[in-house]
Amino acid sequence: MTHARLVPVRTPRSPEGVVILLHGGASRGEQVMVSPTQLSVLRMVPIARRIARAGRSRLAVHRLLNSHRGWDSRTTPVMDARWAIEQVRDQHGDLPVALVGHSLGGRAALLAGDDPHVRCVVALNPWVLPTDTVDLRGRRVLVVHGTDDRVALPSRSADFVRRLAAGTEVERVTIEGGRHAMLRHGRDFEEWATDFVVSTLLG
Repeated sequence: MTHARLVPVRTPRSPEGVVILLHGGASRGEQVMVSPTQLSVLRMVPIARRIARAGRSRLAVHRLLNSHRGWDSRTTPVMDARWAIEQVRDQHGDLPVALVGHSLGGRAALLAGDDPHVRCVVALNPWVLPTDTVDLRGRRVLVVHGTDDRVALPSRSADFVRRLAAGTEVERVTIEGGRHAMLRHGRDFEEWATDFVVSTLLG
């Protein structure tokens, strides 16, 4: 049983699509719970609000709080993301889903993006490994990475994009001078994520 939580940002009566935002955050010991006030969680708040404003009454927007910090072999953020997709389907019905994640949340968004209900994935400064593989054919994928990220190497996200199968509609954008925390040029990250999600889910 997961201890993940969904935080509603906007829940219109009859949405046309659903957006789930996935935070990052490294581990802090064994199974340390996620705090709503930790910086990696708070970084997703302005992005969630901007998407909610842009989607108006047409998009339901939720932020996921993972079951615990970091990534281990027993419970990963990918499992939490799949749980969240099931929850929003129970709440909103069979609607197209967008996953938007930062850092480890970007990795989770990419690896959970093969869910059949996911229409698009946005990965912001994703922390990915050379061994990460996933079939995202039929989906739209956007990777946005700051050139000055020293935590999640931009070269690894570029390699991940190159490994995606033919049939995946993928775009990779670099933010000159952008760092991992997205504090510098934060509006650029927000704008790319928002425009991509709204154009995909709402046309």
